[in-house]
Amino acid sequence: MMREDIKNHMLSQISDEYDKSEGSFFYDVINALALELEKAYKQQSEVLDQGFAETASGEYLDKKVSEQGIYRKVPVKASTMVTIHGSQGAQVEEGMLVASDVVGFITKESKIIDASGVVDIEVECEKEGEIGNLPVGAIKHFPISIPGLSTVTNVFEIINGYDGESDEELRKRYYDKVRTPGTSGNKHHYRNWALEINRVGDVRVIPLEDQKGTVKVIVIDLDKTGASTDIIAEVHNHIEENRPIGATVITSSATEISINVHLTRLDIDTGNYTLEQVKSNIEDNIKEYLREIAFLKDYVSHARIGSIILLSEGVLDYKGLTVNGKSADDIEPNIKINATEVAVLGGFTHDN
Repeated sequence: MMREDIKNHMLSQISDEYDKSEGSFFYDVINALALELEKAYKQQSEVLDQGFAETASGEYLDKKVSEQGIYRKVPVKASTMVTIHGSQGAQVEEGMLVASDVVGFITKESKIIDASGVVDIEVECEKEGEIGNLPVGAIKHFPISIPGLSTVTNVFEIINGYDGESDEELRKRYYDKVRTPGTSGNKHHYRNWALEINRVGDVRVIPLEDQKGTVKVIVIDLDKTGASTDIIAEVHNHIEENRPIGATVITSSATEISINVHLTRLDIDTGNYTLEQVKSNIEDNIKEYLREIAFLKDYVSHARIGSIILLSEGVLDYKGLTVNGKSADDIEPNIKINATEVAVLGGFTHDN
């Protein structure tokens, strides 16, 4: 109830022989009481909401989904190998700090640089989450100068940091389980098991794919692209620990299908955007579309790609759209995506 409704209702219960006008004793007391009652009603409503999966959040959602044996995926620190150059005999100590411009990484082992002048060291991000996901070469500093060590770098892109499961992701996994219950090793069981693993974005289960008694589990990562080998191994091992005896499980990443978008002409708002900004907007929007349809649609829509380009910030018009070489005039301009595949943006180009 709103404060005005509460106040008016209480004032109506007082006899008209008393002064109830604004500024009177009764009015001021009841107005203050109505304010506190309004707060109490709101808190009561919020408490009620936290008892249902649809409206619960945070720790209350954790408690609700745990009733179904579902637990929030925890954050993961990014890790990688860095290459350190230095003098022969220089010591790299476990617990030493190396860093990018935004976050530090701690060495997880000790090594001595040999005559090659180079050593590879495993490092882990100081902070949990995707803040540790960095491009090649981003790690480049020794925050504290260390004798005998000259340079440090990561030669591989870092992608394994994970922020943990959001409320919406956890809620979706809860609904997946209660609406498609896994029983006796049916396909929903395999899907639920795979989704319990960190950094798994979605799963497709194909029973009897190769022969009787086999189950094929196809996995994509949180970015809705092909899953890495360590994710696949973790999913496979987890399923092996839970599956019924007798089934043969084949776990693999979805095969990435590159979607290459080309225009013969791209007209942009040069007064407010640079070409690079517009191209970045288009690429980001196409990637978001491909993430939305991953494992949900069996084709990439030529028409949707065209609409996405036209609605991207900075685009005025375009001509000559082809998607993987197909134009709108083709009999079938859409790009077919099979059950074991996921579409990813290969490239966006234009002639002018």
